[in-house]
Amino acid sequence: MSRLPRTETGFVLPTAIFLLVVLAALATYMVSLSRTSHISSALDVQGTRAYLAARAGIEWGAWQLLRNATCNTGPTPVALTGTLASFSVDVSCTHSGPYTDGADTVDVYVITSTAKSGVPGQVDYVERQIRASFSK
Repeated sequence: MSRLPRTETGFVLPTAIFLLVVLAALATYMVSLSRTSHISSALDVQGTRAYLAARAGIEWGAWQLLRNATCNTGPTPVALTGTLASFSVDVSCTHSGPYTDGADTVDVYVITSTAKSGVPGQVDYVERQIRASFSK
């Protein structure tokens, strides 16, 4: 009894290697997708915080305008506390007028607030600017 040579050996090994490569590629893609999703979510939160910091600057500028009746034309830094402390906020004011509206005299003030966090050009940089007009 002689044995015939088998020519089908080794078929499972290439299949196993192919499956391992495909699974590793899928795992890499999922990790990349998860990382991108987390970064996007974090930047969305930072954008909202930057908007709130800029809005706080507008409120500060309006309060200064009503309290002191002056308009700071140059950018004035405003220090925030709490979760917005990481933002630098600059507030400036522009005065125009007085305008005559019937029997009334009206002054118009435009307050601009810019909130920034991070380093420009980096992934975590965020900036928001808000302008508001007030008449008095």
